[in-house]
Amino acid sequence: MLRSFKATLMRGGTSKGLFIHRDELPSDSAQRDQVLLAAMGSPDPRQINGVGGAHPLTSKVAVIGPSDKDGIDVDYLFLQVVVDKAEVSDSQNCGNMLAGVGPWAIEQGLVVPQEGETKVTIKMVNTGAIAVAYVPTRGGQVVYEGDCYISGVPTPAAPIPLDFRDVAGSSCGALLPTGNVTDTYDGIEVTCVDNGMPVVVLKAEDFGLTGGESPSELEANTDLKARIEAIRLQAGRDMNLGDVAQKTVPKMSLVSAPTSGGYLNSRTFIPHRIHDAIGVLGAVSLASAAMIEGSVAYGMADQAKAGSGRLDIEHPTGFFSVDVVVEKTPGGYEARKSALIRTAMKLMQGDVFVPASLFGGAS
Repeated sequence: MLRSFKATLMRGGTSKGLFIHRDELPSDSAQRDQVLLAAMGSPDPRQINGVGGAHPLTSKVAVIGPSDKDGIDVDYLFLQVVVDKAEVSDSQNCGNMLAGVGPWAIEQGLVVPQEGETKVTIKMVNTGAIAVAYVPTRGGQVVYEGDCYISGVPTPAAPIPLDFRDVAGSSCGALLPTGNVTDTYDGIEVTCVDNGMPVVVLKAEDFGLTGGESPSELEANTDLKARIEAIRLQAGRDMNLGDVAQKTVPKMSLVSAPTSGGYLNSRTFIPHRIHDAIGVLGAVSLASAAMIEGSVAYGMADQAKAGSGRLDIEHPTGFFSVDVVVEKTPGGYEARKSALIRTAMKLMQGDVFVPASLFGGAS
């Protein structure tokens, strides 16, 4: 017997996945994960028996419900469903999927739409951080169509500004989790940073790379991947993340000087595949690292653009624009602003079917 649950398939930024009301899923997290694995078709490289897109960026889930906290509209739990393993991770936020949370919440009646623009305040349950989405609305409806292009998405849509509040250290406890601007692992100098996403920043040149390599070239370099993973395991421990062997954080970003007029060039391991672009909060963290004097990224970045209100982080398929301000204080460094613009698109809405036994046998 099969059983269904209601879900919406949406693109959020450069990611895609299911948006689900938390009441549709089992309250027990282990049982919930089994339902989502079946729904997405994992573990299977093709996810042929589910609705997943056979790639980490298209095998994501947003679980959303009304918040019981004053000043917060909805709670958003992000879950990464691993494609080729029976694994569901809640160890990180996802700022791309976040772009779809506001529109979904409005359409599900969790937030009352306003004329012109509707403010949706969102708690990112994974880390407890707060984000505010400003969703275009007209006549009581979400406006998806628009003229805003973001790299990695072939068509324009309506812009959704996202303002992150107090995300610095949300996963690791501090903007600079190790307490240092730089650390050294296996002879490689790195900067560990967390402004919404734990990231280890490394110079591409330290690995004999130019920084302009394609994702396929990097993924084919097995020696490089082994070296990167060895550093990740050590850095993760020092970033207060514990044993990260089975975790999707920290991300690993190779940086180099910009080549297309941006602030900084990047190639990001997420953590074992190479991102075709860069994650939302990964871009925020990377830009933050580049604003800290003495960091691995500082000398690579075009510091003439710092404080301009728009920092373009170059990646394999274009660039990602963020508005980040990091200032030096008597106690170290503090993130003063973390904002960006994303888009979202509703693709399909209806029932997802899984074996009824995963819900305890009820059909």
